[in-house]
Amino acid sequence: MLCFPGTLFGNPWAEVAGPADGPPLAIGTTNNGCISGAASLPTEGDGFLVMHLERKRYFGHPLLIRTIETLGERASESIGVIQVGDLSLARGGPMPFGHRSHQTGLDADIWFNLDPGRYAKADEWRANIPAPSLLNRAGKGLDRRLWSKQHARLLKLTATIPAIDRVFVNAHIKRELCRTTQGDRTWLRKLRPWYGHHDHFHIRLACPSDSPDCIRQDPVPPGDGCDSSLSWWFQEHPPSPIKPKAPKRPMPIACQAILDRGQLPRMR
Repeated sequence: MLCFPGTLFGNPWAEVAGPADGPPLAIGTTNNGCISGAASLPTEGDGFLVMHLERKRYFGHPLLIRTIETLGERASESIGVIQVGDLSLARGGPMPFGHRSHQTGLDADIWFNLDPGRYAKADEWRANIPAPSLLNRAGKGLDRRLWSKQHARLLKLTATIPAIDRVFVNAHIKRELCRTTQGDRTWLRKLRPWYGHHDHFHIRLACPSDSPDCIRQDPVPPGDGCDSSLSWWFQEHPPSPIKPKAPKRPMPIACQAILDRGQLPRMR
């Protein structure tokens, strides 16, 4: 797949007014790519609310949109309303702040806050409702006043949706679920510990079959992930040597065409 040097084009992705026309295509990697034919997630629906509407990061591959709607429907039956954070920009690509991934329309953040609050449906309040951390003040364990069985239930509902490839959570959350989950543990495999992710979890879909230029991550390893790979996160590690800054990778060449397609007016 040919590439163009991304350093030549700056970062106009957040200024584009809407999705590029055409069939939905995820292109490149989740941290170096874009999306054509993105769909918009409704700002509210059955069992979900989209937060921070002012960011205009509620676009994604139609499969991602359907997946979030499915999760909302499932959550509404036993948990309540979930709060949806960032998906992607209208044409994907790098965001001005907040994420390195979320570029191909296959990623979304779901907040752990299960109390939308009395003003959550007012657009002006959705930018000000915080996403509380589930860790204690020391950051070395869960805050037992906040962590609940509802959080565990929500993560299981999420991980058992077939379209979802992996779910990123804080290592303390993964460890708690490894310790307490009884019966079926197969869904734990999709829960991957990662830095941060204590106030939200991050869902990622695999590359859709109709997106040949989408580069898939390595498959999730077999097993429930409650092994030495999890223990690593709680061990002391020697400081890593300082590496020279890697040169900026060029984006897939198709992304420039998607950025320019239709010559839509840019947002002021």
